[in-house]
Amino acid sequence: MSNIFFFTEDINFRLRAIRKIRKWISFIIENEGGTYENINFIFTSDSFLHQINVEYLNHDTLTDIITFDYGEGVAPINSDIYISIDRCKENSKQLKLKFTDELHRLLAHGILHLLGYKDKKPSEKKQMTAKEDYYLSLRSEFGI
Repeated sequence: MSNIFFFTEDINFRLRAIRKIRKWISFIIENEGGTYENINFIFTSDSFLHQINVEYLNHDTLTDIITFDYGEGVAPINSDIYISIDRCKENSKQLKLKFTDELHRLLAHGILHLLGYKDKKPSEKKQMTAKEDYYLSLRSEFGI
């Protein structure tokens, strides 16, 4: 059994194809040379994630994802990844993407951060986006 779990906090949301998504996420980690112990994805509302952003990161802004790395960059990965479903819906509308495509990008994005990828500088963002695109292109191999 994979130690990748999905929870909700402050919203009513149900992720579909959980087993297939777990396999896809495991593949990303293993393909990048990583290992994991426990990964919790927590789907939230904007207000819930905003509160976490203010309380733990001192950022008074809305965000779509916050990743807490409890292993502090050391293998195996042990993390909580919070994703705002409200932001995901809004982003998908603005970018004219399917909601599931944007959600899967966020799942991959959080994992890639845990694997050491950054996105602050333009060159880092370019590499992160290329990695996201690559792994998104493989979803059909996992039946997603």
